[in-house]
Amino acid sequence: MEKWYLMTAVVLLGLTVRWTVSLNSYSGAGKPPMFGDYEAQRHWQEITFNLPIKQWYFNSSDNNLQYWGLDYPPLTAYHSLLCAYVAQFINPDWIALHSSRGYESQAHKLFMRATVLIADLLIYIPAVVLHCCCLKEISTKKKIANALCILLYPGLILIDYGHFQHMLIFRVHLEHLFVFLFYGF
Repeated sequence: MEKWYLMTAVVLLGLTVRWTVSLNSYSGAGKPPMFGDYEAQRHWQEITFNLPIKQWYFNSSDNNLQYWGLDYPPLTAYHSLLCAYVAQFINPDWIALHSSRGYESQAHKLFMRATVLIADLLIYIPAVVLHCCCLKEISTKKKIANALCILLYPGLILIDYGHFQHMLIFRVHLEHLFVFLFYGF
């Protein structure tokens, strides 16, 4: 595709918007007992790291399903586990079983936001660029416009960067499905 500099500008704009949204607060900040979706994501890291896989989805003294029980599919749980390994390396208090409940700090918030951004950089954004570059019989201008629309879609940005929902895994699979189905890769 000619005009790669335009696609690069679209990606950089998308990253800038994402990070700007992440600088704001989130629902549930500092509000016990549930603390919002930030706590849900942190708690899922705690559960996936500290409990055996067979206990992730079942109620127990170590996994109270009424307190942000893991209710996403296993692939999302594995994403939480991967993030938890990094969290454990940086600060084990972030995911300590039981004692980390309600944990909030600027450093951890930065870590949580960065996990979304890094996953977007490594997985989602390349899939979007590949999808848009593979569009056949349309101009480069339209390919770039498609990438711009997808990467700046406010619903997904607000969910992942503003609300801590980590919908990346679902989006990536959907994007890869489009590429494989429509373009025969």
